[in-house]
Amino acid sequence: MTAELTDTFALTEAERDLLPTDEEVVEYAARGWYLSRKLFTDAEIDTLVEATERFYAGHADRRLPLRPPNLAYWTPERGDVQRHNDYIHYESDEVAAILRKPVLGAVAARLAQADEIRVWQSTLIYKPPRPEEASNQVPWHMDRHYWQTCTSERMLTAFLPLHDCDTTMGTITMVDGSHRWAEIPGDDSTRHFAHRDRAELEELLAANAAHNGAEVVKVPMNIPKGHVSFHHCRTYHGSGANQADRPRRAISLHMQDGDNRFRPFLKSDGTPVFYNHDVLVQRNDEGLPDYTDQTYCPTLWRW
Repeated sequence: MTAELTDTFALTEAERDLLPTDEEVVEYAARGWYLSRKLFTDAEIDTLVEATERFYAGHADRRLPLRPPNLAYWTPERGDVQRHNDYIHYESDEVAAILRKPVLGAVAARLAQADEIRVWQSTLIYKPPRPEEASNQVPWHMDRHYWQTCTSERMLTAFLPLHDCDTTMGTITMVDGSHRWAEIPGDDSTRHFAHRDRAELEELLAANAAHNGAEVVKVPMNIPKGHVSFHHCRTYHGSGANQADRPRRAISLHMQDGDNRFRPFLKSDGTPVFYNHDVLVQRNDEGLPDYTDQTYCPTLWRW
């Protein structure tokens, strides 16, 4: 998804009808999530399935020049577990060609109330139909915890299943309004949820709710094929096991608004926070990671 692939930003009249209304933008601000209209055709989704199958079979248009230490990257020797493959927008041109569909970025821009939307990261996800597999359970977490080196509080994620997706398949589930919670002081861990105990994260969610005098209201996203769920970077979310008879396939596309930049960030113990981009993207004039680097963070939409 290189810069030359995203050089025009225009919508058809039909696509403009797919954008969130003013009322839906207000609701997103209140609830922290939004379920879109049908943004992708069945043919586009089927093309994504075919492209991801080729990727799993070993095809890539390019590979990362180095492997960052926190990279999520399933390989066949890991077996029939939940697969996460970061930077799919960089490694697969077929996937990138569909993810750069202008209406997707335009919806994100409306929700974030931003003039520009860039890719932040993307992950190809495959949840096998094995309810007993521990990796199929994604504990409660918020994306902002992993993005502490970002200046923006408006970042958001688009979750795009490659089929109809409901609770049977372990769909993504939001904690309603949790993006508006004030965090418990000192709760700044950036350890990925896969490296943290599930019970610990359940307790953390409950503690954060209690700290804000709020209830934990869980809203599963029942997402028809071609529709997309969006959530704010501070919205707690997770997912259950896939109890269907087929794999749950999806792409998680994290997005940043045009104002987002790198910032040095220290955890409460003084340890500096590191994100995978920081060893991949070019450096700006100050020698800091450039989160506008079009190789890894291409622009999807600009008003």
